Amino acid sequence: MIVLGIVVIVLAALVAIGIVWRRARWPCPAWLVPLLENPYVDAVAGSSTLLERAGVGPGMSVLDAGCGPGRVTLPLSARVGPQGRVVALDLQADMIEKVRARLESSGITNVELVHAGLGEGRLPAQAFDVALLVTVLGEIAKPLPALREIFQALRPGGVLSITEVLPDPHYQPVSRVRALAAELGFEEVQMFPGWVSYTINLRKPAGRS
Repeated sequence: MIVLGIVVIVLAALVAIGIVWRRARWPCPAWLVPLLENPYVDAVAGSSTLLERAGVGPGMSVLDAGCGPGRVTLPLSARVGPQGRVVALDLQADMIEKVRARLESSGITNVELVHAGLGEGRLPAQAFDVALLVTVLGEIAKPLPALREIFQALRPGGVLSITEVLPDPHYQPVSRVRALAAELGFEEVQMFPGWVSYTINLRKPAGRS
């Protein structure tokens, strides 16, 4: 009975932490990187799968928004090749430094690091063919300004590829993503559904600046 009571207390504590974490919209800290990089995440939202879904190819200019430790950033740099460009943006200095160390150890030179939050106006206008937002949207306190900045940073016809994965405490249902996208003028072009994850591709209309 004592063991059962301890288990119940621990589970209740985890649920409470998850609720607080979700409401506070805290980003995943650097010391919890194993939650972002593990066999489960690779199975349901592996980097190669996400890049295929987003249509990333050689020579493209791509934004990795909320890059974290660089799980997607490094494969992106290889996918776009020496003629391409990757901008990896993150709010947390610790995450940026983790990416920087990985880039330097791998000799990668086609990635630019930006320490900033989305919505702060640090992204150039009409600079990207593709933007990736992987398990990040729910961590953003003001999603509309953040997505508006991405919209403006995409070239006409550019694609924003958003991926959400359970059991992320900040998981955003697809209905929420579609509502935000419609408000900003994005067009939905493709949906990749799944039991515990999904990817939705949103396009900036060709006639929009």
